[in-house]
Amino acid sequence: MVIKQLIVGTMAVCCYIVSCEKTGKAAIIDPGGDEERILAEVKKAGLDVVSIIVTHGHPDHVCGNRRLKEATGAAIIMHSADAAFFSQPEIQHYFSMLGLEPSPPADRLVEDGDIIEIGEERLLVLHTPGHTPGGICLLCGSDLITGDTLFVGGLGRTDFPGGSHQELMDSIKTKLLVLPDETVVWPGHGYGGKQSTIGEERQTNPYF
Repeated sequence: MVIKQLIVGTMAVCCYIVSCEKTGKAAIIDPGGDEERILAEVKKAGLDVVSIIVTHGHPDHVCGNRRLKEATGAAIIMHSADAAFFSQPEIQHYFSMLGLEPSPPADRLVEDGDIIEIGEERLLVLHTPGHTPGGICLLCGSDLITGDTLFVGGLGRTDFPGGSHQELMDSIKTKLLVLPDETVVWPGHGYGGKQSTIGEERQTNPYF
């Protein structure tokens, strides 16, 4: 799997373009703004975007979904719990204060253990609630895209609606820290760094 990391939008989200080298099929993960730059990268690489994957429904991670779906025809993929949570009017009103566009409805809902195919590559969905009810991480071989579940030297905040510190810690300990040390961590923001490994986080992350 080829991974291109872009820092996008007003909240410096780590957006990922992941692609299958053999087929040229690709997915865009967490397009949090700068849609034209994302599309330019896709065009430059000659990729066919088939999926827009949401690690969680916060507007800073999904505000580019509508534009990218219109441009590519790709299916929006989200965990069922976040699709339900972020469709609630009171939740939409709360997050509207950020001034960012919410995601259109998902075309495909996923659950823990589901597989998202990108050409010949397979992304395993790991449900990691805590930052949001339907937060997910995506595992492909030795690469782990963690959204706002796990950062380099940190973890996602839990003071927004739908957050739970205990759930987040349980998710990280039971789903992520059990992975091999060499697993590469690709976070949802580059607060402490843009890349790490599970081994490094297990040893140096002050929250564990």
